[in-house]
Amino acid sequence: MLVPLALLVLGGFAALLAPRLLTRSAWPDREPVLALWVWQCVVAAVLLCCVLAMALSAAAAWQVVRGHVFAPAPQGVEEAYRLGLYEPWAAPLAVLLACGGAWTGAMLLREIRDARLRRRHRRAELRVRAPQLPGEDQASAGDRLVVLEGERPDAWWLPGSAPQLVITTAALRRLRGRQLDAVLEHEQGHARARHDWLLHSADALAVGFRRVPVFAAFRDQVHRLVELAADDVASRRYGRMTIAMALVELNEDRGVFGPCAAPRGLLPQRVHRLLAPAHRLPVGQRLRAGAVASLVPVVPLLVAFIPGLCTLG
Repeated sequence: MLVPLALLVLGGFAALLAPRLLTRSAWPDREPVLALWVWQCVVAAVLLCCVLAMALSAAAAWQVVRGHVFAPAPQGVEEAYRLGLYEPWAAPLAVLLACGGAWTGAMLLREIRDARLRRRHRRAELRVRAPQLPGEDQASAGDRLVVLEGERPDAWWLPGSAPQLVITTAALRRLRGRQLDAVLEHEQGHARARHDWLLHSADALAVGFRRVPVFAAFRDQVHRLVELAADDVASRRYGRMTIAMALVELNEDRGVFGPCAAPRGLLPQRVHRLLAPAHRLPVGQRLRAGAVASLVPVVPLLVAFIPGLCTLG
């Protein structure tokens, strides 16, 4: 059994099939948190297929790598993999997969660097527009709610070591009572779930591998699902109608509603979802789906270990 090829076929199958199944299903809108978990498990399985295929191919091509890979294995396990069959193509495949891994790491580092630069630039603008008051130290300023003068109603969470919640005076004039609380709870939901890290990872994979459908779909769906998940966080505390009306108040002047809406279609979908909610999946079904998704990354491990397990058995 050519295990590296089997792993690559499995990874390619998951990369092509999973986006079609998940994007055409209706249940992710009902359970965005569960959908995010399923997407992460699928992407982890695809990456794990590539890593395991690289390790076995490198072990077949170079004796030094083979000694490290099979060092903890019992006697007879290495012979079960028949690494000699891989030798004609093992080295090029291992180098290709290693380059892909290095490129993935480089894209992730670049995304982290760019995110830090953007965050630093926004914090510099924030310090100019909302300077610290006399006697106010940096530690106490990190957790405060920052109010900016602005004619455009807006609110956002600025992540980082000292995260800050920023809202404009126009938003304060537009929002009333529980609407304002719901918007703040929405942004805090992003912060508590660390959605910024998930978004950075999805962006890095999609930029680094533009032709891989699973990574492009992962980025698009993550950007959508994190907003739905944060809407649900706010709606559980303040009600769906409250957060829906707050979204309308914040965005009605931007041309996102009506027959001539701008190409920002997620907001109308979010409002419609809040005003006409579908029933959540039963608890048992949610638990089963989460458990099955958790087992998806285990499949590549089973494929990689099958020859050794058969030998030991």
